[in-house]
Amino acid sequence: MSGRPVLVKPGLPQPLPGAVGLSHLSAYDWEAADGVCGGSPHLHLVCTEAYVVTGGRGAVQTLSPDGYREIPLEPGSIAWFTPGTVHRMVQGGELRITVLMQNSGLPEAGDAVFTFPPEVLADPSRYAEAAGLPPGTGPETAAAARRRRDLAVEGYLGLREALVAGDDGPYLEFQRAAARLVRDKVPTWRELWRTGALATAERTGAQLDALAAGEPAYLGEATAQEAAPTRLGGFGMCGRRDEYNLPGTTLPYGSE
Repeated sequence: MSGRPVLVKPGLPQPLPGAVGLSHLSAYDWEAADGVCGGSPHLHLVCTEAYVVTGGRGAVQTLSPDGYREIPLEPGSIAWFTPGTVHRMVQGGELRITVLMQNSGLPEAGDAVFTFPPEVLADPSRYAEAAGLPPGTGPETAAAARRRRDLAVEGYLGLREALVAGDDGPYLEFQRAAARLVRDKVPTWRELWRTGALATAERTGAQLDALAAGEPAYLGEATAQEAAPTRLGGFGMCGRRDEYNLPGTTLPYGSE
């Protein structure tokens, strides 16, 4: 095939495949008000999340238009949740998860919303105060993370009770409240998506164009990457979190 070579835009970050985010979680073993040990229930507004179970046992409880479900988790199993699905990781014994997150960078920028009670969700400043944690991984941060988890469980149990009874009104209102909370963040998210996940997909299109033109010069940019956790044992939403800071695609969780 003749014609001018198709150039691949240089300088883009080299993300993980598909520009996904990656972290490792050990589910919290704190007992909640309902006697269940586990994490803070929440949803994501635009990101699908996947759990790959690497050790131990447990479950993930979900609320969605399908109703309430409890999905068993054991080594080798995978579970994933699309945007709007409320999920709660449940500890069954030394549960260890590798998390794959769509649209790397967006969850860290506020895509996740906790199932706090309605009066907290209705007040952005009150929500931010309840959702934030002190820096570090010491006892003060642990205590704040547990209070945050307990408040999320409080709201979650009301949503679950209504949904099980056939009333999806509170669940749908929670989704709307979550959307209102994050609306002002959308321009920032759009830029993160444009320079991360979208740029990665567009790069594949440019590579296909180059191959079709018989000019695979982009293969001269081939390289290998490596990374190690940049923080161990942080306090995430579902449990203690080992995170990676992959420049250009994944942001650190800051105070978590």
